[in-house]
Amino acid sequence: MGALLEVKNLETRFFTQDGVVHAVNGISYTLDKGETLAIVGESGSGKSVSVLSILRLIPHPPGKITGGEVWFEGKDLLKMSDSEIRHIRGNKIAMIFQDPMTSLNPVLTIGFQVMEALQLHMGMNKQQARERTIELLEMVGIPDAEKRLKDYPHQFSGGMRQRVMIAMGLACNPQILIADEPTTALDVTIQAQIVDLVKKLQKEIGMSVIWITHDLGVVAGLADRVIVMYAGSIVESAPVKELYGNPKHPYTLGLLRSIPRMDRPRKKKLTPIKGLPPNLIDMPPGCPFAPRCEYRTERCLHEKPELREVGPGHRIACWVDMEGGVAS
Repeated sequence: MGALLEVKNLETRFFTQDGVVHAVNGISYTLDKGETLAIVGESGSGKSVSVLSILRLIPHPPGKITGGEVWFEGKDLLKMSDSEIRHIRGNKIAMIFQDPMTSLNPVLTIGFQVMEALQLHMGMNKQQARERTIELLEMVGIPDAEKRLKDYPHQFSGGMRQRVMIAMGLACNPQILIADEPTTALDVTIQAQIVDLVKKLQKEIGMSVIWITHDLGVVAGLADRVIVMYAGSIVESAPVKELYGNPKHPYTLGLLRSIPRMDRPRKKKLTPIKGLPPNLIDMPPGCPFAPRCEYRTERCLHEKPELREVGPGHRIACWVDMEGGVAS
């Protein structure tokens, strides 16, 4: 399988009154056809900003993409004109946002909002768009889809609103669906339904998925590959089974220790990661995780590590080898 999307050395900054926020710091990764890639990390790690940068949705000012390339279908998305990138957004690369209540327009009907994308990108007339919208709403599990076209967002539950957002995302049969924490505001039962729905639709349509989350529990049954971000940088990247079975970066290990697991003794306490993420305006000179890391050495405080291969498809940005001591 060839890479469908290739991100190279992406950098995004926010120029504020307090200083320059180093939100995304030279990240690189690929997304293959039909693959599900999860990007995980704490709030403020740069997950959402990185995917918003791909679609050029960073508000300017104060934000600015200051470096890098994003290759899709032989073209760099960062060098496209505004009209060219508008043809990509919602059409070939679609995005589901975190809170469907703020993503949907409260004064427009659900039917109108889904139909709009079909008429704009697919060139459908009103009747064709209406029929396709009913089909999409049925596909994502909304009962009485035809009757609900004239309903407004506030007349839907949180889970149903998120299903509408998925229907909007899938309207133009995108090659890539980006889901930015789509289950965060939902209860656990609805979360599981949304995850199962996306997996089912992905198999039917054959699209690639980038799933942004801070919940490693969701990732285990969903992703093929996982990228772990911290302070705007990628600190570990591995196939999902390898990451859970053999985590190599101290931050990944900390994340896994802090989530409940059914295979642990009930009395065993969860271990939180001590300290706080660094100030992205005043970044430390060495590894950004060093102040919180129990394995740090003197080198970690002064020299930032680059990603290096530690196994097939498994890369970490760390000076410490968790099994063999300090890396060369």
